[in-house]
Amino acid sequence: MSFKLTILGCSSAIPTVNRHPTAQLLNVNERFFLIDCGEGTQVQLRKYQLSFQRINHIFISHLHGDHYFGLIGLLSSMHLLGRNKELHIYAHEELKQIIDLQLNASNTELNYPLFFHILPKEEETILLEDNNIKVVNIILDHSINCSGFLFEEKRTPRKIIKSQIEKYNVPFDKINSLKNGVDWINQQGDIICNNVLTTENSLPNRYAYCSDTRYQETLIEKIKNVDLLYHETTFMQDLEDRAEQTGHSTSVQAATIAQKAKVKKLIVGHYSQRYKNLDSLLEESKSIFTNTFLSFPGMTIDF
Repeated sequence: MSFKLTILGCSSAIPTVNRHPTAQLLNVNERFFLIDCGEGTQVQLRKYQLSFQRINHIFISHLHGDHYFGLIGLLSSMHLLGRNKELHIYAHEELKQIIDLQLNASNTELNYPLFFHILPKEEETILLEDNNIKVVNIILDHSINCSGFLFEEKRTPRKIIKSQIEKYNVPFDKINSLKNGVDWINQQGDIICNNVLTTENSLPNRYAYCSDTRYQETLIEKIKNVDLLYHETTFMQDLEDRAEQTGHSTSVQAATIAQKAKVKKLIVGHYSQRYKNLDSLLEESKSIFTNTFLSFPGMTIDF
């Protein structure tokens, strides 16, 4: 079982030599979810030996170029390399028009089915749900329509205690119900509590991705107690007014959200190109929320 995040890009609007625009890859039990797709994303995937043909779902937070300019190139490469399995994109409706125009202009008909799922602009809803994961959008406060995403792993079944199963002669056909938390009633009518026969499996992982946004306290309840929060930190605190004007957050504001939401770990990113050394950003964040880390290309967080 795996739940692993890899940072592909962490810069804001203008790339630097060492920092590509925003993109992340989330591996949930060998299912791969791409979160934003800034310029150069497919190169970063190759660099870190991550197969982009295994990506089936792409989530685009908003339509500023540093969050999607790499998408058409990635779609084209998938096509040229013979992809035939379907791909799902979750984004605001204007992106479908943009992609359709780009494909039409190049007279490209993709080899694989491409499905667009329109992000609501004012409503938070379940975007994707199956037996393993649920993904919900989070409305953010940016200069244009923008969504964050909450990835929640489904609770895994309880673990059987083999010695106890043998001791109480539990039939094989009852094992699945035990894994789902049901008590066992033997032939004599005795109730054997489930926690005698099973143990709790690992708790489900939760990851909150908060892309470009102003300081927004309404986020706190939505991301409460997540295992990991990514929150944009474009500016240091002395540029709080600039952050407000442009729809962004400061190092202190991101850390304050993490502290109030009682998250386990915070990673920050989307740094302005004005900061050549990021230590000061980190110091400001850690002064509020100690368990803060700088994101960087190639960084992997294994939950």
